[in-house]
Amino acid sequence: MKIEFNQFDEEMINKEATLMTTGNGYLGVRAVHEEKYRNQDQGFFVRGIFDQTVGTETAELVNLPDITELELRINGEIFSLNSPQITDYQRFLDLSTGELVRSLKWQTEQGDWFKITNKRIVSQKKKEQIAFQLIVEPLSRDCTLSVKAGIDGQVSNGGNQHLIERDLRVYDECVLVADYETIESHLSLGLAMRLNKSGAISAKNRKIQTSIQEACQRKDAFVFEKVVYVYSSLETDDPFKAAKKAAQQEITYEEIAAAAKESWAEFWLAHRVVIDSENAFDQLALDFSCYHLQIMTPDDPQFSVAAKGLTGEGYKGHVFWDTEIFILPFFLHNKPAIAKSLLKYRYFRLAGAKEKARQNDYQGALFPWESALTGYEETPKYAAINIRTGKRQIISSAAAEHHIVADIAYAVMDLYQATADQEFMDQYGKELLKETALFWLSRGVEVNGRIEIHDVIGPDEYTEHVDNNAYTNYLAAHNVRSALEQQVGDPKLHQQFEYFLEHLYLPNINAEGLIPQDDTFLSKPVIDLSTYKEQAGNQLILSDYSRQEVIDQQILKQADLVMLFYLQPYVFDFATIKQNLYYYEDRTIHDSSLSKAIHAIVAARIHEAEWAYEMFQAACKIDLNDLPHTSDEGIHGAALGAVWLAAIFGFAGITKNKVLEINPQLPKAWKRMSFQFHWKGENMAIDLTQDTLVLTKKTKKKLPIVIEGATYSLEEKLEWSRK
Repeated sequence: MKIEFNQFDEEMINKEATLMTTGNGYLGVRAVHEEKYRNQDQGFFVRGIFDQTVGTETAELVNLPDITELELRINGEIFSLNSPQITDYQRFLDLSTGELVRSLKWQTEQGDWFKITNKRIVSQKKKEQIAFQLIVEPLSRDCTLSVKAGIDGQVSNGGNQHLIERDLRVYDECVLVADYETIESHLSLGLAMRLNKSGAISAKNRKIQTSIQEACQRKDAFVFEKVVYVYSSLETDDPFKAAKKAAQQEITYEEIAAAAKESWAEFWLAHRVVIDSENAFDQLALDFSCYHLQIMTPDDPQFSVAAKGLTGEGYKGHVFWDTEIFILPFFLHNKPAIAKSLLKYRYFRLAGAKEKARQNDYQGALFPWESALTGYEETPKYAAINIRTGKRQIISSAAAEHHIVADIAYAVMDLYQATADQEFMDQYGKELLKETALFWLSRGVEVNGRIEIHDVIGPDEYTEHVDNNAYTNYLAAHNVRSALEQQVGDPKLHQQFEYFLEHLYLPNINAEGLIPQDDTFLSKPVIDLSTYKEQAGNQLILSDYSRQEVIDQQILKQADLVMLFYLQPYVFDFATIKQNLYYYEDRTIHDSSLSKAIHAIVAARIHEAEWAYEMFQAACKIDLNDLPHTSDEGIHGAALGAVWLAAIFGFAGITKNKVLEINPQLPKAWKRMSFQFHWKGENMAIDLTQDTLVLTKKTKKKLPIVIEGATYSLEEKLEWSRK
């Protein structure tokens, strides 16, 4: 369970920093090297710390002061990985323990050899705590070592400065404390660093540092440790005082690491999807996905999951529909309390959604396409300036990608279906369903006796401003139907819901057996997309065609209908899904990182397991590939959630209705698959092979399960075989 980079490569330095981020849902620390290198992007983030600077359109997740930097000198010679005399280099993130380790041997210009080891780990229980350790072992002769470490407040978000430095202090010669405030949002931040050795202190130019010098005997180990604490005014009244108090308590790296490793052992015991595959990469990819899902997700309902988690500045730390559709299900079927927390985030931000609806002359709640701390719209109005034309492209998502409203409602019902939690539904779910349903009542327009939804963007963002997008219309219907089923509002409102459902146009099968993605898509010209499909994810088509030319042809970034088939597998029959999957996949470039995993699920459901496996592996390589720079700005969070979805809802064959249905479709490369799955208050262990399925749970409560069309009753154990 390791992500390894066993060769130092400055071209891969930022991708490496992203993939091997350590964190716990409260904070994330990019896996930057301890030394400064060309173009290395520092990254230290705490959920909820947003700020907007003068001249920028939206708030962004603040990149906090650097706590990782450590300057090492041996006999006066500064250590750098650019030295030609480095051997035995290895650097890895151990997913099983959450520990980041780098070890190597270095020969100085004087000819002396040293073994240098750096370790880093983030506490999983004391969320504000991060520990670092440096071990230097002289292999040739005695030496003099010097270390410089501290808190560097010169970090910015791509040049945007967000923090005012209010105070820098030192206590007991080994505790450094810094006090900051965000410029516009006025959030306070306390940052403290406890060192296991004391030295000379300096504080200037937004830095507070200690310089330590020590003699070290041959074959003795020099051990330097620092423990960092970070608090914000979002959880405590005096972050500076809280950080100082925490850092004044003595604790070692090994004590922190032992506790963190125990937490990770518990996590993997309950959450790991175990695969017996001919390809070891499959297991690594699933472990990698689960690890990042865990460290990107807060357990506080005042916060949600950024598209890049806490691994980089990409998308400014904003929350998208990714959370409800791609990330929430992992927790729903592993830790339902976290799934509820993520939906409470939306509930607590209904004010912003209602205000956006009002500003656009709609009823109910129109959730922002991009959300941050406040819950108001954070999507920028324009993309970057076109350097050839001097014009800025309008970003239309906030104005038209309204399916996010129904996506949130879908997640509410998904949670209720899986947990039967009436208390949650009464306190939070019904209000979300009511306000989102009201939005659709006002969003629809009557045309010749039917209700249509005009001028939208579906999940396929290469098709803009269309009428009657199938994904949007079907999800809107599901939204309003759910509100009606839960009896939200008064009888008059129920009548409006019923009228909407009776008259809403839902695109259906045409004479060729195709479901129109929207009113115009099937009438657009078709071009050969093979070249672009071979290089999926690079958006190369936009270098050959203008945005409008892409919109005017049958070209999909990802197919809305395939998403619809995944979310509502019972709406269309097997033959219809199969024909439409082939048709739309042929026109899909898969430039969205969310695309291939969802296609894999639907392909598995039409018994195309090998095709599904091919797309699953491509989805796994969105971050885990050998190309530099593909993940520099952060992890593809939703894509990692989608990898888990593909395994569970594709190959394990789970579909959810009033009862759980399982239709296993393991690819030939997989001999066995096992995982735990939470459903209706029960935690099931599911173990399957190519021809067998074993379900176990601890209670004797009868639970109906449908396996390949036949209904069974699971008490404590259920064994099934195709033979």
